[in-house]
Amino acid sequence: MGLRDRLVDLGMKTMSLTHRAVLKASGGRLLASFGPIPVVELHTIGRSTGKRRTTMLTAPIHDRNRFVLIASKGGSDRNPQWYLNLVANPDVELTVHGTTKKLRARTADGAEKAELWPQIVAAYKGYEGYQQKTSRDIPVVVCEPR
Repeated sequence: MGLRDRLVDLGMKTMSLTHRAVLKASGGRLLASFGPIPVVELHTIGRSTGKRRTTMLTAPIHDRNRFVLIASKGGSDRNPQWYLNLVANPDVELTVHGTTKKLRARTADGAEKAELWPQIVAAYKGYEGYQQKTSRDIPVVVCEPR
């Protein structure tokens, strides 16, 4: 991994830690959503370390029992670490508005992604730009109750 990739990873990790700290310090009042899209804390188990890992993400499609996450990494040519972790261990937890839910994550197949993608882009147009920026097929992750 080159210097640029390491800097991107460090920047994303710093952004996630800062976001989580602001959310916690404000009692969940600040940065709890991105417009109409809720911000969620995804808790995975590290595939190499076995340690609990937490990442701040948005869920552009969500309802009471289903949360859809986008492994865009800002259009990077590499999948985010959180995605690699949940592929290795799909039992995840998601904290939304202070409530933690036990969920199972799975990558949407081609047909399901094709159905969800227009809704995802309608919620946040930036995802379309991320997909155009990379040749990687950005995974769409569906999290549902275990």
